This record gives sequence, structure tokens and C-alpha cells, in this order.
Amino acid sequence: MTGTVHRVPGPDLLTHRDGIRQVYATAFAQPPWHSRPAHADDYLERLAGDTGRPGFTGAVALDGDQVVGFATAWTTETPLPATRSYPHVSAALGAERTAAWLCGGLEVDELAVAPGAHGRGLGRALLDEVTRDAPGGRCWLLTSVKAEATVRFYERLGWHQATRPAPNGYGTAVFLGPHHPARSAVLPPAPGA
Repeated sequence: MTGTVHRVPGPDLLTHRDGIRQVYATAFAQPPWHSRPAHADDYLERLAGDTGRPGFTGAVALDGDQVVGFATAWTTETPLPATRSYPHVSAALGAERTAAWLCGGLEVDELAVAPGAHGRGLGRALLDEVTRDAPGGRCWLLTSVKAEATVRFYERLGWHQATRPAPNGYGTAVFLGPHHPARSAVLPPAPGA
């Protein structure tokens, strides 16, 4: 692996804000995200508040002094909030599974590696760094099923898609981490899916 991954506590992650902004802008510019540079600015504003969340952890991948990747995670609120994509998640999993599988677990919010740094193992290392302390292995994330390479990446690392099809055709699916105790309860994809 070329580059090093460092765990960065809470607000200290913001010392890397310019590099994180650049990675966010380039990593999410392509389909299916179609992110514009202004979205990277919006993300940095959100990140400033997110660093104060319970259980927040962050990690950066550095090539020398240059940020080439980052990841963030935090403890999922109980009950699951009614903001962002969470209502779709709750509808797809149902209240009981949402509470048992997600609430109180570690939610990976963002994982991004600059396109020029792909293939170095940095995505895996970042993901491992922010999920290593997941309570009882209970970590999860949301991603777009339209991001086929991203979905394959998580599957190669042992993550299991828990919502099939993606909630309400929204295109976002829940993935449970490789040590999540509920992963054995996840239904396999339908034949031909």
C-alpha cells in the first residue's frame, strides 16, 4: 500500500479539511453521484457538526502530506432519525430490525479515496480503521446500488446488502459489516438479481 492511514479524533479531522474537500470533490464527481464542487463545501459544513456526534471517529489516508482518502463513522442514534435517507431505511427494514440491527451500532457515513489512489488498499484500510471498535461488530453503511464498483468493493470485504431491493426504488441500500451479528439473517439476492 502506498500511503498511510491515520485515525483522527473528532474535530482534529478538520485540520485536513482542504484535502478532504478535494478528495470528496473528485471521488463523487462521477456517476452515480454527479457531485459538484459546491457539494464538497456543503459536506465540510456538515462534517464540522458531525465531529461532535457520539462515537464519532475519522481516518485519513495520506501520501506524504497529501490527503488521498478519508472515512468517517459514528454511533447511530436511537431511534433512527427521520432525516436524510433514514426513513427509506426504516421502511425497508421495518421498525424491529432497524432498532436491532442499526440503532446503537456504528454507522459509516463517508468513505472516499481519490481516483488516482485507487488500487492501493486505502479504502479497505480506512474502512477497517473507522469500524474496528464497532460494538459487537455492529457496523453498517448506506450506499447507492447504482455505484456498482462500490457495491462490489463492499461485497469483496464481506459486507452484506440487507435491503433488497433498495428501499422504495430510491437506489440506496443498507450494508451490514462482515462481523455484524445480523448478517446471517440477511436474505440472499433473488436468482437473476
